[in-house]
Amino acid sequence: MNKYYTRACNFYYGTTSKTYIKKKKSIPLNGYNHISFDKLEIIDRKKNKIINIKDISKLSTKLKKKVYRDLKNIKKKKIFKQVNLSDIPILMGIVNLTPDSFSDGGKYNKKNLALKHVNNLLSNGAKIIDVGGESTRPGAQDINPRKEWDRIKFILKILKNKKSFVSLDTRKSFVMKNASKIKVDLINDVSGLSYDPETINYLKKTKKPFVIHHMKGTPKNMQLKPSYNNVLLDIYDFFENKLKYLRNEGIKHNNIILDPGIGFGKNLKHNITLLKNISIFHSLGLPVMLGLSRKRFIKDISRENDTKERIGGTVSSCIQAYLQGVQILRVHDIKEINQAFKVFKELQN
Repeated sequence: MNKYYTRACNFYYGTTSKTYIKKKKSIPLNGYNHISFDKLEIIDRKKNKIINIKDISKLSTKLKKKVYRDLKNIKKKKIFKQVNLSDIPILMGIVNLTPDSFSDGGKYNKKNLALKHVNNLLSNGAKIIDVGGESTRPGAQDINPRKEWDRIKFILKILKNKKSFVSLDTRKSFVMKNASKIKVDLINDVSGLSYDPETINYLKKTKKPFVIHHMKGTPKNMQLKPSYNNVLLDIYDFFENKLKYLRNEGIKHNNIILDPGIGFGKNLKHNITLLKNISIFHSLGLPVMLGLSRKRFIKDISRENDTKERIGGTVSSCIQAYLQGVQILRVHDIKEINQAFKVFKELQN
């Protein structure tokens, strides 16, 4: 039996989107009128076809029912605890308190430098601060949970007294539990909640919002010839199955974010396929997040034009994500990304 997937496509933006919605020529994406669409791509593992939303009624009874169910999720307004998703993108600022992260390892290990960095992120427009004490770059080794905790606890104590939404980038329930005693609003576990068996129990007990992140393998081996039958549909199925599992485990709330994990067990072709078709994940009915900042795929595409901070590639890939309605972007260079979107959105209008 074929399994079908539904992806919103053929988008309109800004004033054009608002006009088309008013004339009932397009449907708002995620419940907001600044991005809308009038076509759907219907996909299975053998073929795909694009139809106008007006032609859904012409589909077979079974497929029509599936598409309407997906469409309900695609167009509904996404709600997330303490985060206003009406003005996207929401920028998540990265605070790596590690000696070996791929881009900024060791840069903010000292308390005064970390505090200055956090203040800059907040003043430049970060709505979420993502704090991490363990590198998960390709080839990274695991570290002791106590060592990881010792690296980050001081910044959490500082953030406790600031008006900020704090995301904790960790795979370890020991770190989660200790952080909860100070301040943590979101758990961002790059292992897809699979590294530590106690994590699910922690999330169930605390009802903390969390990210379901896709990673094939572990940081140590994830980039050793990653392969998929169909990267887009395989990751969709991963999210769908993980959500079913979590519901069966007793986690019923919808304060969940989906992150397909660009660069986490993906080669260049995989990353490009995901970015070109990222809107497929809206049919799961939850906010979508991407970490694109300074990633290796930018170097692979730009080749001789690669730069240390890869701001050009980060900006262009972030805009590509926004154009398909991705709500949250995890980035290093908040000021520059914010500037890019302010200009881009103004020109759209």
